[in-house]
Amino acid sequence: MSISSALSNAVSGLNASARAAGVVSSNLANALTPGYGLRALEQVSQSSGNRGGVSVVGITRNVDQAILGDRRLSDAQVANGETRAEFVAQLERIVGHPDEGSSLSARIAAFDASLVAAASKPEATEWLQAAVLRAGELADTLNAISAEIQTRRTNADSDIELTVNAVNTTLSQIQSLNAQITTAAKGGNSIAALQDQRQLAIDQLAQYVPVRQVPRDNGAVALFTPGGAILLDGSAATLDFAATNIVAPHMTLGAGLVSGLTINGISVPPSGPNSPIAGGRLSALFEIRDELGVDANTQVDALARDLIERFQATGLDATRAPGDPGLFTDGGALFDPVNEVGIAGRIAVNSAVDPENGGDLWKLRDGLGAATPGPAGNGALLQDWQQALAQSGSLASGNLGVTSRSLAGHSASFTSRIGQDRLTLEQDISFAAARQSELVSLELQNGVDTDAEMQRLLLVEQSYAANARMIQTIDEMMQALLRI
Repeated sequence: MSISSALSNAVSGLNASARAAGVVSSNLANALTPGYGLRALEQVSQSSGNRGGVSVVGITRNVDQAILGDRRLSDAQVANGETRAEFVAQLERIVGHPDEGSSLSARIAAFDASLVAAASKPEATEWLQAAVLRAGELADTLNAISAEIQTRRTNADSDIELTVNAVNTTLSQIQSLNAQITTAAKGGNSIAALQDQRQLAIDQLAQYVPVRQVPRDNGAVALFTPGGAILLDGSAATLDFAATNIVAPHMTLGAGLVSGLTINGISVPPSGPNSPIAGGRLSALFEIRDELGVDANTQVDALARDLIERFQATGLDATRAPGDPGLFTDGGALFDPVNEVGIAGRIAVNSAVDPENGGDLWKLRDGLGAATPGPAGNGALLQDWQQALAQSGSLASGNLGVTSRSLAGHSASFTSRIGQDRLTLEQDISFAAARQSELVSLELQNGVDTDAEMQRLLLVEQSYAANARMIQTIDEMMQALLRI
């Protein structure tokens, strides 16, 4: 080997060692940086005439795409479950547990007890007043539950708009990064840092909509949902949604009163098994607005209807004229089953027994249509009120079952169903979170191993020292030759 050849080998070795040290340093510095892919220096031996040495081809970014793809799907699944579970937990809170004084079940029990007490001493004004107050509290609780459901549906509608905007923005960013990566790759420049940024952007997108990544030429990628929607393939898709200021009980997607979702102008099912975006936070928000919220409202309306019809039954109060409302009203009017949707938000105590609205307490004892007070000791109608509340019967609407129960029984069934839904969702989330945790662990195993990088750094230092020693030796030889 000639001196010039040896010098060329040593210089190329120094350059490669310097680049390798930089790569190792970058790996160590970013060991905990989200989205960072492990770097490795790609080298090949070079031979040109009598010269040898090593040439740096580039820096490769090592990421297990299979694990990364599965982890993104688990991210979407967890986000979906947590969003739905949050709604059910809020619904359970507003309905309340039976042992809470402000719960729906407790309000029904308190009203029942007040009727029993009033029937035992019908001449006592304070007991009549207590019964009217308990009736008002029951109606107010149904109003509050209905209002809370509509608030959650309205909030979900607003969150859908924000999420759709975030998806569109993120897709635009990924498209831009794709273009930068393609340009850099064609120019022979490193694209690892740009790929890190793109991975973070896709990870963020995966929480909103489940995605699958497919490689394209020159480092670009395409994004598809497992349901078959094309989110990005060259150009980014555009999702469109129109928010609604207030979502009322009667406003549903099926009725066309709230906005659906379009992808590149094509309407798609926003939730459910046939939805191309099913599985992420976006589909969960649609499910809250269009399925969970609507179903909850249906059940509360069914309970409110049952309460009204129990006290509006023909023959219960002989003093009530045909067409007049019973003890509970639809905003002061007679309840018509045709107008059931939203009745839980409109139910109110008949003003005829409410002194604050110009009514008389004694009408609770003597009849809503009575012109004058009857015998103060006659508690027959109060007993009939209580029996109507406790009487077993099937709900005329809703889907809480056809079992014949008292109003308290139907309320308990509703509360139990909400609790069971919450437990089921928590189990699903627990399973999804465990899977996500395992995939994150596998992903980290393929990431930066600081011990291995330190060992690699020692080898780089040894290589650098050896090449430096070679150059030093060549220099000493040249100096010796020049002295001779």
